[in-house]
Amino acid sequence: MIELTAAQVAAATGGRLSADPEVRVGGPVVVDSRRVAPGSLFVALPGEHVDGHDFAAGAVAAGATLVLAARELDVPCVVVDDVQTALGELARHVLATLRERGDVRVVAVTGSVGKTTTKDLLGQLLRPEGETVVPRGSFNNEIGLPLTVLEADESTRFLVLEMGASGVGHLTYLTRIAPPDVSVVLVVGSAHLGEFGGIEAVARAKSELVTGLAPGGVAVLNADDLRVAAMAELAPGEVVTFGTIPAADVRAEDLGIDRTGRASFTLRVRPGAAGDAQPAEETHARATLGLVGEHHVTNALAAATAALRLGVALPDVAARLSDARALSPHRMQVTERPDGITVIDDSYNANPDSMRAALKALAVMAGRDRRSVAVLGEMLELGEDSRVAHDDLGRLVVRLNVKLLVVVGEGAGGIHDGATQEGSWGDETRFVPDVEAASALLRDELREGDVVLVKASNGSGLWRLGDELAAAGGESSGGDRA
Repeated sequence: MIELTAAQVAAATGGRLSADPEVRVGGPVVVDSRRVAPGSLFVALPGEHVDGHDFAAGAVAAGATLVLAARELDVPCVVVDDVQTALGELARHVLATLRERGDVRVVAVTGSVGKTTTKDLLGQLLRPEGETVVPRGSFNNEIGLPLTVLEADESTRFLVLEMGASGVGHLTYLTRIAPPDVSVVLVVGSAHLGEFGGIEAVARAKSELVTGLAPGGVAVLNADDLRVAAMAELAPGEVVTFGTIPAADVRAEDLGIDRTGRASFTLRVRPGAAGDAQPAEETHARATLGLVGEHHVTNALAAATAALRLGVALPDVAARLSDARALSPHRMQVTERPDGITVIDDSYNANPDSMRAALKALAVMAGRDRRSVAVLGEMLELGEDSRVAHDDLGRLVVRLNVKLLVVVGEGAGGIHDGATQEGSWGDETRFVPDVEAASALLRDELREGDVVLVKASNGSGLWRLGDELAAAGGESSGGDRA
């Protein structure tokens, strides 16, 4: 973070100073006292199980010079009415200051699926051009986003942000903190339908990333998704589209998928799509992704389009896409085990769209000569559509000719029902009550040559099984958030 005095922190947050005004904060801003470094600002957030205020004294003893708090403490602090809101205001102030001082460019990504992978790809495309800040994991909410913004300093050229939402108005709040120069919208899908109340509400919420653009900003929209493409009407400025249809400004042509589930394509750019620096004629370059799954083509196109708008040359974009690797765990993470079993761990999260994509990748990787095994848990936050969505997924498993389906937990029972109704029964589909039972079954069932997909919403805990299955393995690759 840029160096600030305690008085400046108080002014930015509207807080009351209870410290020497000249005390300086120059270290990282943290909400976990274990991450304190010399010069840190410790943000004392009240939690569901623990209260950050209880750790303030320890944070100062570890090197923090100032605490952002909701009440007076016996340490140097700035007292505010709402700590989370104050954290956002501080981030907004720091970014505005950096924009006044230099040439930092903000690119933000949202969508029902693919946000984390796309921001990871963007980091790999932009870092060779200059200092780049990218969120850790999925820091995409009212706490994680300000913390990411506050990692930027005078040397930062690119600030990549992932923006998530579980309701209308959430992205408006985040874009007020960090108005993007480039807004990327990936997909309007069925994630969190129970919280949003319907697919059209999801579309309205995602469109806030477009309406929240900074002056002169560019909207980068998925032409393959009609709800995303329609957001062009809301854009306050220029729009650039990406996709596989001919009308897209940046598109993938001659798409192919190899037996490892990795896609290759020609990246073709329409004149003017990459900005003023691009040649007047249409240009193209070939890219081969290191990520597993055809659905990564959308993420790669989105990252490529944003990078082109930020000044990266097309040959460099294609080369860096081909070199890019997964950086976040449990997202189509592939492990080749010494016993000849391939594990695809995509257990970070799940919704109907990402489930379908992962199952198709499983079918491709197994082909006709290896046994495909799908270990599937519950997709959370689908609301009243949950039962139908799980049933549909079970039917898809059968249509994709997956050889063994293991359904884990009562909440995922509809997958088992759907597979049974579609004509799969007996040893082809098994229902188990929990992760432990699934682990025991797979220890007896798996054999050399199997390709195993582990997929569920994070809250189901199936990621523990993903870790267990991969632990016996060797090197990992691939990756996506669903």
